[in-house]
Amino acid sequence: MAYWLMKSEPDVYSIEDLRRDRTEIWDGVRNYQARNFLTSMVVGDQAFFYHSNTKPPGIVGLMEIVETQVVDPTQFDSANKYYDPKSSKDDPRWHTVMVGHLETFKASLSLDQLRQAFSPDDLWVVRRGNRLSVMPIGDEVAQTLLQMARTH
Repeated sequence: MAYWLMKSEPDVYSIEDLRRDRTEIWDGVRNYQARNFLTSMVVGDQAFFYHSNTKPPGIVGLMEIVETQVVDPTQFDSANKYYDPKSSKDDPRWHTVMVGHLETFKASLSLDQLRQAFSPDDLWVVRRGNRLSVMPIGDEVAQTLLQMARTH
């Protein structure tokens, strides 16, 4: 099993939305590196849910990858901001995953807390200027994050 961190703005889609919905497609990713991370995920991997563009930003819960190699439908919708006119249904450019809710943490692990606990090499989200919405997390860092979240 691998671990990931996946960002969403809570006013777009939050951990509470995922808890309510139980599963959801992780659509709208339009960065090639993030897309490549999504396509390398396998069913059973776990991802930390990170609320971005909020005060304070931070990790708020845990998700499980429940389906992989999902074609992102937003790429075909010309009314959607994630529409990609170069993509076709015969040869889609954007694939994603379906995630399922595992846990909502009692308290969020704020970006400031993460910066105090991890180096930019250990946890990419603490790197200055990092805008990547999907990123891998090493097993040791993931175990530390889980311990922090459950004792926080």
